Amino acid sequence: MDVEQIRRQALEDLSKASTTTELDQVRTKYLGRKKGLLDQVIASVPGLPPEQRRAVGKSANDLKNELTRLLDEAKDKLSQKPPAAPRSDPTLPGPRLRLGHVHPLTQTTRQVEEIFSRMGFEVVLGPETETEFYNFEALNIPADHPSRDSFDTFYLSPGVVLRSHTSPVQVRVMESRRPPLRVLAPGRVYRPDTEDARHASMFHQVEGLMVDERTSFADLKAMLFIFAREFFGSETKIRFRPSFFPFTEPSAEVDVSCFRCKGKGCSLCSGSGWIEVLGSGMVDPAVFEAVGYDPERYTGFAFGMGVERLCMLKYGIDDIRVFTQNDCRVLSQF
Repeated sequence: MDVEQIRRQALEDLSKASTTTELDQVRTKYLGRKKGLLDQVIASVPGLPPEQRRAVGKSANDLKNELTRLLDEAKDKLSQKPPAAPRSDPTLPGPRLRLGHVHPLTQTTRQVEEIFSRMGFEVVLGPETETEFYNFEALNIPADHPSRDSFDTFYLSPGVVLRSHTSPVQVRVMESRRPPLRVLAPGRVYRPDTEDARHASMFHQVEGLMVDERTSFADLKAMLFIFAREFFGSETKIRFRPSFFPFTEPSAEVDVSCFRCKGKGCSLCSGSGWIEVLGSGMVDPAVFEAVGYDPERYTGFAFGMGVERLCMLKYGIDDIRVFTQNDCRVLSQF
């Protein structure tokens, strides 16, 4: 076999090699010591006629150098190529997809909305960036009230705040509508609290408002009683404790009987048998005057509750931060 024939055959074999193993086989076949075809040609040179020895030896060495270079280049290209994807087996079961679900805070909010919607309340939303008028003044919160300090409210610019409660939505509704009305205002609120197991700088509230010509405290008590039994269980009891809020008079904190110990006393209720869940009261006449309602004609009540607190109580969660850490191991339990 002459050198040119070996060259044509070597280039053909090299073009067919697609793996490093096949390249190594080509290298051994043509460049291997003693058994390689080119080494055999070089070893046969002394037996050739003197006039052929120089040309054959030079051709064999040139081809040896050429094949060495081509094999090295081919190997470099293969090392840069990504490994071939394994062939899929269509008979194997497909990958299991993880399906998302509704966040526990959203579940809680929707449950509250559903309960009050059956009592005639309409869900309304409002802006999270508010003016001081809607966040404070229209709600009978004076300029020197502690809640208007920058330690308790996020100020974006003079007169503009991130709402610290969803009560401004109630003011906006009363400005645009005439009684009778029943509205429920859920949404995010913001306060510059230091974050810990019980506090967060962003959390959720649901506030309700009912206004009519003969709305009474008895209506408020009846509706909150229905809500407590629907949300916490049919054996739940409620009690009202006198309190103070600038926008309601009279005002009351509302407790529910502990649904874990049934009022006997446990760690959840701190041994009292009662758990505080929301604030409420009759709308202060000053709020009606701010929105153009006649306080001599209309009366109404309002209430507000923290969604995180309701969710933590209902599901036994002891750290508010788990709601925003996006740990699927926690959230997937609800």
